[in-house]
Amino acid sequence: MRPTLITVALAMALGAAPVLAQKTTSQGIDEYRAMLQDGNPADLFEAKGEDLWKQKRGPKNASLEACDLGQGPGVIKGVFVSLPKFFADTGKVQDLESRLLTCMQTLQGFDPQVIAKTNFGSGEMANVTAMATWIAAESKGMKFNLSQSHAQERVMYEVGKRLFFMRGGTHDFSCASCHGEEGKRIRLQDLPMLTKNPGDGVGFAAWPAYRVSNGQMWGMQQRLNDCYRQQRFPFPGFASDATVALGVYLGVNAKGAASIAPAIKR
Repeated sequence: MRPTLITVALAMALGAAPVLAQKTTSQGIDEYRAMLQDGNPADLFEAKGEDLWKQKRGPKNASLEACDLGQGPGVIKGVFVSLPKFFADTGKVQDLESRLLTCMQTLQGFDPQVIAKTNFGSGEMANVTAMATWIAAESKGMKFNLSQSHAQERVMYEVGKRLFFMRGGTHDFSCASCHGEEGKRIRLQDLPMLTKNPGDGVGFAAWPAYRVSNGQMWGMQQRLNDCYRQQRFPFPGFASDATVALGVYLGVNAKGAASIAPAIKR
């Protein structure tokens, strides 16, 4: 005999399990990303980045194999989860992309100012993103542990923190407007809380990432640039002190989170 609505309601009231459990929107998006991850186009950018690193290029016709990303010339594995950090040779705190500009200048003879003014996805800027993608991939699964031992690293953390909470622009937004508390979402996208871990293990630890919606590979500099666009702020300069400071703040907050970069995003 088929159950009536009354018997079904009674069974549910008595604690019987429902016939079907509805998936949340987040679960559906996570499954979608998992299916895409097997064929993440970031793999192509990784291959390009490794090739560019080893190629002799630029006015000096040299490779970047002697580039010091913070753990000695030519060392790649593990450097991504320690950046941004202070570099004595430049006297500055640098993230991965700004450090690559330094090596391209000193080793290969490229003009970093020209590259910094190039549109994302074009020319040498696209090459920087590809190399950052490969270098990030070499630290995939490792845990973030940014240094705060140097005074400038601590200063940049405090500057990044202030920038994160600074409201302004036509909409009076800040980074914290979207990423300062739990449970926020825009359209179908969960907005991770980036003031602590593990929220940052989903946010900061995922870039560079391939954007399915526009078919582009984005580094962290472009991700932050686009956040400023959405806040209706003026665009920051590529590898500016502001974006590096934000990277320090987010990266220190991500301590202990495993890197999943290069990830795949909506």
